[in-house]
Amino acid sequence: MTKFRKLGRPGAHRVSMLRSFSSAPSPIPLFRLVSRTNTLIPVSPCRTMVSQLVKHERIETTVAKDDLLLLVRCRPWSQAKEVRRLADNMVQLGKEGTLHAARHAAAFVRGDDVLHKLFTELAYRYKDRVGGYTRLLRTRIRMGDAAPMAYIEFVDRENELREAKTPKPQPPERVPLDPWTKSRASQQWASPKENANSGSES
Repeated sequence: MTKFRKLGRPGAHRVSMLRSFSSAPSPIPLFRLVSRTNTLIPVSPCRTMVSQLVKHERIETTVAKDDLLLLVRCRPWSQAKEVRRLADNMVQLGKEGTLHAARHAAAFVRGDDVLHKLFTELAYRYKDRVGGYTRLLRTRIRMGDAAPMAYIEFVDRENELREAKTPKPQPPERVPLDPWTKSRASQQWASPKENANSGSES
């Protein structure tokens, strides 16, 4: 993580400095700034965890992190949810299968074996699934610091911690009514006021 001397700088000044770090002209920024919640998310540990998740297909991590609260007055960020979001994005790049997507994925994940698995095995496994490639399962409270722990794993694979839900069956198609029956049904269920108006008009 980037460190610098505070030198009596107020919190807003430190936030602006880290914002400039997050918008550095490098392919992978140091931080991702969520302006809606005033949260700074470091990218480097997320890159490592996404790579390990693709490699092993299940990892255990803490749910929330507040390391940056010592540096900047920001809200804690959910590490597990951020890893899920990035892992889903990488699988989506693997499903695209273009050279442009491969370069984007290679700039983020670590390891050629991880990149190869993204574009071959995972892309084939989730070719019919639209999003939702990972799941988050909260497991325990870690002894020592009472940090909430959670498993992140890919769905539709062997030895899942929880089986994927079966898709809901499609409802049967309704037969459209003919115009005469439709008009009779609308008159039958109309309010009394509407019936009175229609009677007076006739």
